Amino acid sequence: MHGKNLIKKFAMPADELSRLTSEALSGATLAELDTAIGKTVAELSPNKIVRGKVVKVQEDGTVVVDVSYKAEGHISLEEFPDPTVVQPGLEIECLVEQINDADGFIQLSKRKADRIRGWENIILTHKEGDSVKGLVLRKIKGGLLVDIGVPVFLPASQVNIRRAGDIGDWIGKDIEARIIKIDEERMNIVISRRKLIEEERETKKAQLLAELAEGQVRKGVVKNIAEFGVFVDLGGIDGLLHITDMSWGRVNHPSEMLKLDDEVEVKVLKIDRERERIALGLKQKSASPWENITEKYPVGKRVAGEVVNLMTYGAFVKLEDGVEGLVHISEMSWTKRVNHPSEVVKQGDKVEVVVLEIDTEKQTISLGMKQTEVNPWDMVAEHYPPGTVIRGKVRNLTNYGAFIELQEGIDGLLHITDMSWTRKITNPGEVVKKGEEIECVVLSVDQEKKRIALGLKQLQADPWTGDIPARYHIGDSVPGTVTKITNFGVFVELEPGLEGLLHISELADHKVDNPEEVVKAGQRVEVRIIKIDTDERKIGLTLIQAHIEDGDEGDGGSAKEPERPQPVTPTLGSLADQLKGIGQRVSAREAAKKAEADKGEA
Repeated sequence: MHGKNLIKKFAMPADELSRLTSEALSGATLAELDTAIGKTVAELSPNKIVRGKVVKVQEDGTVVVDVSYKAEGHISLEEFPDPTVVQPGLEIECLVEQINDADGFIQLSKRKADRIRGWENIILTHKEGDSVKGLVLRKIKGGLLVDIGVPVFLPASQVNIRRAGDIGDWIGKDIEARIIKIDEERMNIVISRRKLIEEERETKKAQLLAELAEGQVRKGVVKNIAEFGVFVDLGGIDGLLHITDMSWGRVNHPSEMLKLDDEVEVKVLKIDRERERIALGLKQKSASPWENITEKYPVGKRVAGEVVNLMTYGAFVKLEDGVEGLVHISEMSWTKRVNHPSEVVKQGDKVEVVVLEIDTEKQTISLGMKQTEVNPWDMVAEHYPPGTVIRGKVRNLTNYGAFIELQEGIDGLLHITDMSWTRKITNPGEVVKKGEEIECVVLSVDQEKKRIALGLKQLQADPWTGDIPARYHIGDSVPGTVTKITNFGVFVELEPGLEGLLHISELADHKVDNPEEVVKAGQRVEVRIIKIDTDERKIGLTLIQAHIEDGDEGDGGSAKEPERPQPVTPTLGSLADQLKGIGQRVSAREAAKKAEADKGEA
């Protein structure tokens, strides 16, 4: 009856109860039996590691463990790394988390026990700076969790020398790393794979630098790609393969030729051992296409190429891989005014060019496109000899004349002085309009300077060599109209297209400060000719009378308009015939005075 009470009180496992019962039957007293049981109970306490034996695995995933206590121990099956090995009789170590006497079981943890044992083992066998191996378990905040016997932290910055891609790609992989920190109080270890790699690279770098020599060809792996080139790992040290040393041809970006982790064979161009810098080349493994360039592309040779780039000043044409020439904007057309190369060609166009010049030192070639065609200016002198009357469109006006298009790309200049024999033209727009078609005569052709001079007035005879000197004489009184007033005098139109100058000193007997005190623009006047200069094409006048218009002073009537000579109608003829019969003239002032005196005597 006493034995049954013990079983009910302590709920002891059968083997333990059998042992105690056996001891009791061998003569132990009840007091001794209670002491033995109390001692066993006292040995179990929270946070203590104990040994136990698996009794069974329940359907709910609870593993029942006998830890020689009055109550069963419970562990979740999930805490076992390999659940398939969990069978009755398996001996394990586990951590007492909680003793629930009232519920009749003890809460145990195998995972925590394993971690404590693993931590104790790591502390005993490793120190900071040691190398360890482990399996990457999972990704956590800031890095990875690695199992080296206990879970340790691998920061993301310490995974590799250069961070690339997702660190989650390392999950499930075995790695080797260096312990960089142990915190015993917190049971925390930080490791670094990067530090281990850097140490290994330093060793390899020193060995590699001792072996490297300029001119060697080495294999490497592309580790980084930048705008200016590619960094290649030669096995402990990186070398720079600059974009200009990747190919003899044009490379817009290094990624056009190489990708990350590509294995590449390069040539060592230069070594700076102090700064640990290595310049690498890829194109140097083959001969330069610029060797014997003058033999392949002699000056004057006509070749085919492809437009590969456009700049504001011209187009680059590829003749072969690594050989490009520049067609300057001025060499694109004989006649067309090219403001940008895109007006003539576009990238990818196949074109024919002529080699103009080669600079082997600078590795530059000047090319021409217009040289593949006949220069129309070579035919200008033949097509437009001086004296030819042509018809063209006014393409542009300037302050000094008008440009007349004779044919596409070929203009002639009609200068402002060649627009009229008699009129003083201040703006070409007074005579011609943009877009208007007019007739002109070719005056001269300068083929070297690509200039053609045109004339409009030359379509008619020069009236100053015939009609004007014949019809106007010093001393003649003629009517006219004030057309323009300046600070030095007044221009008077004697007939359409013919003006004379009425100097300010000839407006009155007294000094005149402002011509408008005497005459107004548009006012009719009677003047006397005091000078005719056929060389300068000028007529000097003096004022006889300024006619009063209707509504001004006088009897309200207008003055009788004096007769005026007939308009000049220029005719062709030699200068000798036109000047025939014209005698020597006296000076303007004397002739005028003499004429007045003769009238007085009469």
